[in-house]
Amino acid sequence: MSEVKFMPMAKDPVQPGDLAVVVGAGVSGLAAARLLHALGARVRLLDRKAGNVPAAFRDFAADAGIEIVCGEHRPEDFAGAKLIVPSPGAPASEIRRLLHKENAPEIMAETELAWRRLCGETVVGVTGTSGKTTTTSLVAAMLKEQGFSVFTGGNIGTPLSAYVLERAAGAPRADFVVLELSSFQLQTCSTLRPHVALLLNISANHLDYHADMEEYVSAKMRLFANQDENDVAVLHVGMDELAERYALKARIVWYDAPAAPEDLERFSGIRLLGPHNLANAQAAWLACRELGVTAAAASRAVAAFEPLEHRLERVAEVNGVLFVNDSKCTTVEALRVSVSSFERPILLLAGGKFKGGDLQGLRELMRGKVRHIALYGASREYFEAAFDGAVPMSWDDRLEDAMRRLAALARPGDVALLAPATSSYDQYPNYLRRGEDFKRITALLAHEESSSCQ
Repeated sequence: MSEVKFMPMAKDPVQPGDLAVVVGAGVSGLAAARLLHALGARVRLLDRKAGNVPAAFRDFAADAGIEIVCGEHRPEDFAGAKLIVPSPGAPASEIRRLLHKENAPEIMAETELAWRRLCGETVVGVTGTSGKTTTTSLVAAMLKEQGFSVFTGGNIGTPLSAYVLERAAGAPRADFVVLELSSFQLQTCSTLRPHVALLLNISANHLDYHADMEEYVSAKMRLFANQDENDVAVLHVGMDELAERYALKARIVWYDAPAAPEDLERFSGIRLLGPHNLANAQAAWLACRELGVTAAAASRAVAAFEPLEHRLERVAEVNGVLFVNDSKCTTVEALRVSVSSFERPILLLAGGKFKGGDLQGLRELMRGKVRHIALYGASREYFEAAFDGAVPMSWDDRLEDAMRRLAALARPGDVALLAPATSSYDQYPNYLRRGEDFKRITALLAHEESSSCQ
């Protein structure tokens, strides 16, 4: 991307020469650093590990005068800053402990920073504990099927700052900007205002990050904070109390799960596993209906929609056993949804860094649908305490050992389901690598099975 510069605007959170500190050299942090530089700020990028900063960005930073500081964060790293932009994984509460209370700089999400530089694009925002990525992708697919140009980004992968910079460099303007938004991002958004905002669900999650459930819910509800009666909020039936407590001003469109008969017919061609994905398609359709998408276009988009990787992804059938990769299942609620998606007996793979939630509440569901739970890695104590006596369990240190154990127990007709209900950070850098390892091991097991039959 060629270097661009913006003319200063009053709504910019920094003016030329102001110091802006970016915390974290992930995708969003690097995009924020580039955008802040384009706004004329003096930029300091912090990351605990020097190896996290890509060589290409180091070269750009050297030419642009961006300072890179690696190691544990210190109060002096933030001294004199007008603005701090944290990565989604850097809690604002931890950063605040390093700031002087008097004249402390604003802490602002990368999404908020970029939002202020949009040029009238209609924004659709999607949040929820689970289903965000699929629903965001479905919204984008429906809009594209109708013939609109769409930028899809945010928590789904491409930062909004990247779109803003590409537009400034001459890329065409999108009709719609569709954003997946996490609680991490929303917590430090102050003026973000999507024209259509979707809240899919809320259950215990990221309690290792947020102070408590109330803070987590409040972060999610910031999606609606700046909407007015000209905007639309798409909510699940039963969220009346939330809508009232947070004084939503937008016109509310309600959706339900299971989907209504007409939605079952409209989306009969869906290739996504589980009834929850019908509900996701319904939510996406109700949002897109407000934006000029026809029912026929929505139906075509859903029928053509490919299941997303690591989300109830069919990997292979080995000797009559279906291997399914749901590595994106990182919460207790996502585990409930994942297990509920199958009628076949389930051999469940679970384990990793537990983020909180009521596993005990899934005890009866597990008893009815799961034949064996193969735990691996960290957090075995949480699962064993919740499911002891309800489902046979085993534990192995590594995912591969747990999968081999399940392969020995499997019968034709079973589902071998990776649905960890945890983050991956005990053994993998992210859920993507965890899912890739599951697929690697599945391919290995399939090869061994094929070789033994020859």
